[in-house]
Amino acid sequence: MPFIAPRRCLQLAVLAAAVSVSGCSHIGPDTVTVDRFDYSSTIAESWKEQLLLNIVKLRYMDLPVFIDVSSIVAGYSLETAGSLAGQISSADAIQGNSVLLGASGKYTDRPTITYVPLTGQKFLAGLLTPIDPKNIFSMLQSGYAADFVLGLTVDALNGVRNRSAVAGIVREADPEFIRALQLLREIQAAGAVGMRVETDKDKGKTAVLFMRSNDIQPEILLKQKEVRRLLHLPEGRQQFVLRYSPVRGDDNELAVSSRSMLQIMTAYSSFVDIPAEHLEDHSALPSLKNGDIDRPETRILIRSGKTKPKHAYTAVYYRDYWFWIDDSNLAAKRALSAAIFFFTLAETGDNEKLPLITIPAQ
Repeated sequence: MPFIAPRRCLQLAVLAAAVSVSGCSHIGPDTVTVDRFDYSSTIAESWKEQLLLNIVKLRYMDLPVFIDVSSIVAGYSLETAGSLAGQISSADAIQGNSVLLGASGKYTDRPTITYVPLTGQKFLAGLLTPIDPKNIFSMLQSGYAADFVLGLTVDALNGVRNRSAVAGIVREADPEFIRALQLLREIQAAGAVGMRVETDKDKGKTAVLFMRSNDIQPEILLKQKEVRRLLHLPEGRQQFVLRYSPVRGDDNELAVSSRSMLQIMTAYSSFVDIPAEHLEDHSALPSLKNGDIDRPETRILIRSGKTKPKHAYTAVYYRDYWFWIDDSNLAAKRALSAAIFFFTLAETGDNEKLPLITIPAQ
């Protein structure tokens, strides 16, 4: 083994320490991509689980509780140290020359996550107040399917009633309502229906639904005519003011009995497959009959079982059972994802000062 002079060893140690420190001196920029992806994915998963859990809890007459992630502060630190010691002995010394090299490092990842319980008057009002029809139809304008959005957020259109679940009792939708939504979807796909917001000095902002008749194919015009008949709208009118009302409006209005966020969640909860033992001990509200499981409107079924599912879109553990939505159930996945948008439309946020729960993650 070739001899390395002590001075040469010192030079090599200093060079190695410099390279090591320079290579790790900028850890912050490299964490941005990873952190943003990981945190956004985790928060999205937690929202799905939280919403699913609260939907299930409604079937058990349990209190829904929401916790929001207010802030995430990621903190990193990197400490490095190096040491060099040596001994040069005389030519007659027994121990000879020696060089001792030492290095140490410490990396710390310590994020601080702040949780805010969603409570207070504004949150409660947002949870119980029906969603503004203008916001609902703006989702149609953005490309969401009419039958999907209206089927989840509306109790009635001009008095024609949708499927509803109240106090464990399910009332099926009027056939006219189902047919009207199907036609609206087809008219929407043809670009023959739209919405605009008009501003009046006295009345403020008013949402207007209009049906186009120019350059529209004859079969679409016939579908528009059928929608007017089903929803009791005047045949010759092309524009209708959107108003919230549980009953039929004036001739120039389309009365929309929209649901609150709590009603939407309650409607979702009617599709939960409650375990037999919980039905027998009356700890949960019954809703769907066994023969209803395979009907088309039950495609957003939330399943249950003792074993954790392997291929679930999202799953929660509650009362010794797993409740989940199959990853292959596209209708249920779309419905749960849309509920997050409905939560925003309901304006459930609260700007008031609330108690904060800050947990440093060690």
